[in-house]
Amino acid sequence: MKPLLPDDLWTLIEPLFPTPRPRPKGGRPPLANRQALTGIIFVLKTGIPWEYLPAEMGCGCGMTCWRRLRAWFLAGSWEKIHTLLLSRLRFLKKIDFSRFLIDTSHVRAVGGGAQTGPSPVDRSKLGSKIELITDGQGVPVVVGVCPANHNDNLDTIELIDRVPPIAGVPGRPRRRPEQLQGDRGFDDEDDRRKLRRRRIIPLLAKRRTKHGSGLGKFRWFIERTNSWFKQFRRVRIRYDRMPAMYYSFLKLAAALICFRIANSGFS
Repeated sequence: MKPLLPDDLWTLIEPLFPTPRPRPKGGRPPLANRQALTGIIFVLKTGIPWEYLPAEMGCGCGMTCWRRLRAWFLAGSWEKIHTLLLSRLRFLKKIDFSRFLIDTSHVRAVGGGAQTGPSPVDRSKLGSKIELITDGQGVPVVVGVCPANHNDNLDTIELIDRVPPIAGVPGRPRRRPEQLQGDRGFDDEDDRRKLRRRRIIPLLAKRRTKHGSGLGKFRWFIERTNSWFKQFRRVRIRYDRMPAMYYSFLKLAAALICFRIANSGFS
């Protein structure tokens, strides 16, 4: 059985987590970061409620892991981990800057909360959208969450500006692709102008035009990545009312996907 948190991944990301505060007045010592992260990954992959986290795993109680997930979000740890793994992929020549892809996918939001809305594809039930930018081969570069009734083209520029500085090779870290491709949901002339000002060629399909542009042959990369995210059961359905918690799960899933790509044969 594969470990939830491999040794080589933990060695790489351990310095990015804040050290648990000591308790000078005594009491039970704080749960080790590795144990807490193992519990969080177990919840992410299985989708179980926090209170059902098995005690025999040695990962503390579910509420302890929940607090650590929130604390690491506030400390910016998930952003740092994702960026580090993207830089490692660039070092391995597994980041394709010739083309970035943008897409969204719907998830049902059980219990509601911020960043939810009536889903146009699920009989107006509350839901959210996962916003995603990948490189040309499907590596997740940016993830976000928005209401299910949010128009796709409203966040294009915000998402492209959130691409982190990806190092890994000599020279200045890179943030801009040569092209950005999206389907008809991202059709917006103002966005095209803004992308050109950023020296990015917009390949955003226009509404009410015939198919046959040839752009569809690249879309399967990001559709495959969407399916990878949905393999994490805690991502497939949004149970967290706080968008920060759901976003943290998305970032952790993106980091695990990047680690898997870095250790696989494909690029």
